[in-house]
Amino acid sequence: MGYSSPKEILSNIRGGALQKGNMSIQQLLVFGFLGGAYVAFGFLLAIIVGGGSPGIAAENPGITKFLMGAVFPVGLVLVIIAGAELFTSSTAMMTVSVFSKDQSWGKLGKVWGFGYLGNFIGSLFVAYFITTLTGVVDAEVFHNSLISVAEHKVGNPFYKTFFKAVGANWLVCLAAWQAYAAKDVMGKVIGIWFPVMTFVTFGFEHCIANMYVIPAAMFNGADITWSDFIITNLIPATLGNIVGGAFFVGTIYWWMFVKPDMEKENSQLKKDLKDSKVAS
Repeated sequence: MGYSSPKEILSNIRGGALQKGNMSIQQLLVFGFLGGAYVAFGFLLAIIVGGGSPGIAAENPGITKFLMGAVFPVGLVLVIIAGAELFTSSTAMMTVSVFSKDQSWGKLGKVWGFGYLGNFIGSLFVAYFITTLTGVVDAEVFHNSLISVAEHKVGNPFYKTFFKAVGANWLVCLAAWQAYAAKDVMGKVIGIWFPVMTFVTFGFEHCIANMYVIPAAMFNGADITWSDFIITNLIPATLGNIVGGAFFVGTIYWWMFVKPDMEKENSQLKKDLKDSKVAS
């Protein structure tokens, strides 16, 4: 099973970011819709598997958390392998691209903004049409799990949600990094699975996942308002995800593996210009 070196990963990341930056707004919205829907499917599966195990939860809640974490990664697997746009992984990818001077800040804003909007629409679609109208969580055990997860998420103070979100997207972006390192499908799946399983088992905050689970709970009777969702959870989760992806992954790996080469190129360019002036 072959894999790419860190420098090769960064090269692949930069190529992927260029593709994102060259997408039209319509493409970003459609791909973002798919990304939000795929993550929602992963969370719905986690609710069914983890939330459907109250006996295990009573005896060993850690196992229940692990079960939820074990199945949730199907969402990112679909995003990476089938192809979709996910705001959280783009926080790292587009940061590398901009710092490498491959693209402008405007391209970053376009990818982040329209990808985020598309993710929101896709998440809401699955929350209402696929989850609520189908009655897939109508059974008491699933319904209670869905409500409990959502109410817990809106019950945390800003700082706690923010730092949980930093940890979540740090791991999500590392999962995407490892997927870019792998050279076959199974390698990508394994590279994605471990970090995503970890953040879900920890109970960290992923803004796109929350775009699904909290509205889904609201559609199914949770005593949560839209302002509770957006102000108490979505804003700090989004900000924390940006820091976790853009700084702890995108910026640091760019600084380690791309910046030194850029500095060497600039130094060589200055030397060549100086030599040409002396020769003239």
